Amino acid sequence: MAIDVHAHYFPPKALQSLRKEGERYGISVLDREPACACLHFEHGLTCRPFFPKLLESLDVRVDRMHSCGIHRQILSGWTDVFGYGLATAKGHAWHRLMNETLAEVAASDPGHFSILASGHIPDPAGAARELEYSVRSLGAVGGVVACNVEGTNLGELDLDEYWAAAVELDVPVFLHPAQPAPTPRVKKFALNQVAQYTFDTTLAIGSLIWSGVLDRFPGLKLIASHGGGSVPWLIGRFDCMHGRSDHAVTGIVARDKPSSYLQRFYYDTILHDGNALRYLSERVGVERLVIGSDDSFPPADLDPLASLRNAGFDEREIQMIGEDNPRRLFRLP
Repeated sequence: MAIDVHAHYFPPKALQSLRKEGERYGISVLDREPACACLHFEHGLTCRPFFPKLLESLDVRVDRMHSCGIHRQILSGWTDVFGYGLATAKGHAWHRLMNETLAEVAASDPGHFSILASGHIPDPAGAARELEYSVRSLGAVGGVVACNVEGTNLGELDLDEYWAAAVELDVPVFLHPAQPAPTPRVKKFALNQVAQYTFDTTLAIGSLIWSGVLDRFPGLKLIASHGGGSVPWLIGRFDCMHGRSDHAVTGIVARDKPSSYLQRFYYDTILHDGNALRYLSERVGVERLVIGSDDSFPPADLDPLASLRNAGFDEREIQMIGEDNPRRLFRLP
């Protein structure tokens, strides 16, 4: 009964709505050949085309899940199209559309799917209300936030109202990177996917720790994508700078050294290397790991349970990572 907490889906109904009334959201659909589409946002961003698996039928998705031993996916949207640069009203309308159509997807097959709700994070109060609505009215089991807001680290923004809502609702928030327009140094060699995305996660976690968010919200539950980026491997350097830098200059306000916060996060298992996954478990504990496949994208783990076995986890540990931990985290029946 393994549960995949990192899987993406974009409801075809949302794309259809954009074709009919995209102006309402500040988004237009650009058709590309062969048979694919991409989104253009009125603030200037044009995203890469949708991967076919993002829009596939649920029957196809369930068959693929079952083929690798996954029983349930916790679906989240594609953070690259979250449109944080949209005007506030249009941003809220866009996330409401995504959440309601994604909830319809899950409701059509509740035995296999749950959802994470997104929100227009540049307006933290509005995003908090969207999270409350999605959890209480749409059945969302948590939230999902991109690791940066138009290039600004999460820890540099006043998102306390959003974090407070997640704590009050007792739901986790999934931190997922976004880099829809690759920077010049990562345009080639797939470095955007390999390095830039995981670097985005690293910056988000570091900024949240050092800005004191985890001190202010001891009950906040955060899930770090892609094994936490490079944070578990750079944690000694984080600790070093916490102890040796001038906090008045760096802006660090965290009470404790960064390594003491490692077990405040949950980490998905998408590392594609057994030794790396083993190190992560030794650093944070098996009880902080959850399966992630990154389903729909090229870097996906096509057989996450096999990855756990290849990393040397025994059946008890696989049961914890695959089912016990996510059931407890998301309060699944």
